[in-house]
Amino acid sequence: MASLAVSNAVGGIAAQTSFLVIADMIYKRVNLEHAAADANNMLMAAMLVLLMSLPLAANYAPEVALFGIHPVSILLFAVYFFGTRAAVQLRDRPMWRPRQTNETRDDEPDEAEAQIHSLPVMIAIFVGLSLVLAACGFAIAESGAVISANLGISQTVVGGLLTAVATSLPELVTTLAAVRRGALQLAVGGIIGGNTFDVLFLSLSDIAYREGSIYHAMTQADALMLIGATVITTILLMGLILRERRGIGVEGLGILAAYVGLMAIQVSTG
Repeated sequence: MASLAVSNAVGGIAAQTSFLVIADMIYKRVNLEHAAADANNMLMAAMLVLLMSLPLAANYAPEVALFGIHPVSILLFAVYFFGTRAAVQLRDRPMWRPRQTNETRDDEPDEAEAQIHSLPVMIAIFVGLSLVLAACGFAIAESGAVISANLGISQTVVGGLLTAVATSLPELVTTLAAVRRGALQLAVGGIIGGNTFDVLFLSLSDIAYREGSIYHAMTQADALMLIGATVITTILLMGLILRERRGIGVEGLGILAAYVGLMAIQVSTG
């Protein structure tokens, strides 16, 4: 199950980033990365690249453990909290801002809708739906393990292609809904922020994995999945910096090509 846990978390990052290409196609007015220009999204994308590099480094480093936990698992949490704190500081005291154009859209809260739905009700709905998602995620993971065992498909393929995409569908719906409402920075930031949190699943998996370091239980296919997700995130970061105006842009085509290529390699070797 170690390979399934790793590939599910990392495969979800690759899939969810690719969902931005779909959102870009729907938002036909201008390139999504151009319209959703935001320094926080670029900072979080850079942090995501760092977070995904650490498990790869752990895979090649000596296998050590503190109370059965690899030090990188602790470091992932430390980097995550440092990065989120830096993002808050950047939002409150920005040192620079992206150039505003006539196509740039800033997210603004819908005051009318905020008055219709009370905060306690929305919190209760959020918690309830989160529990439903957690239960569904557990069921999907168990189903993936059975599929892998019965069909003889590697856990990396099942985790990266099946369970990761299935568990990422809520992110797709949320992203498309945000784009339709004009909350473009939320659409991009939701994907990147969700991806950074997904990396922490590797830490939790390492804590739960009692046979040693989960990073050293990774297969070559799992490592390739991490590299592929890092490449896809780097392409997105370049798109956020370059900010092409029209179409899905070179970054959209690059993300799509990298994701399809990554999945093709996994299927052919799995």
